[in-house]
Amino acid sequence: MELKFQVQTKVQKPVHEVFDAVYNPKKLSGYFTTGGASGPLDEGKTVMWSFADFDDGKPFPVHVKQVIADKLIAFEWAAGEPSDGGDGKPVNELPYNTRVEMHFEALGPSSTMVRIAESGWKETEQGLQASYGNCQGWMHMACCLKAYLEHGINLREGSF
Repeated sequence: MELKFQVQTKVQKPVHEVFDAVYNPKKLSGYFTTGGASGPLDEGKTVMWSFADFDDGKPFPVHVKQVIADKLIAFEWAAGEPSDGGDGKPVNELPYNTRVEMHFEALGPSSTMVRIAESGWKETEQGLQASYGNCQGWMHMACCLKAYLEHGINLREGSF
C-alpha cells in the first residue's frame, strides 16, 4: 500500500492571488512559515523554510522540482519520520524525501480550488505516523491560507 494523501480547500480569491500566496516568501511567512522562507519557490531552487513554533525555528531545505504558474508547485523535502520506532530504539535507515504537489485550479474569476498531495513515505509504522502528521499539517496550512487571503488574519498564530 502506497502511503499518500490529498487535502483540499476552496479559496474565494483569483487563482493568481492564491498561487502567489504560496510562491511568494513574504506572503507565505504571513500565515505558514512562521520563521521565514529564504526565497520564492522557483523551479530547480532549494529554499529554506523555518517554523518558529516548532523545532526552535531550525531551517530545513525545500527542493523545488516543478512550477507551472497559477497551476502547480511541486517540491521534495525530508520525510520527517520520528528518530525511533516508538520503542526508544533508533531507526537505522538513511533519510529520504517525500514529494508534495500543490495544484491550483481556477473555479471562476474569483474562486480557486487548492489541492495539496504528499507521497513517498516508506511503508513502515514510522512512515505511516509521519504521513498522518503531515496530512494534519497540510490541512492546517490550507485553512491558514484561506483565512489569510479571505480575511487578512494569521490563523496559525497561537495555534501551537
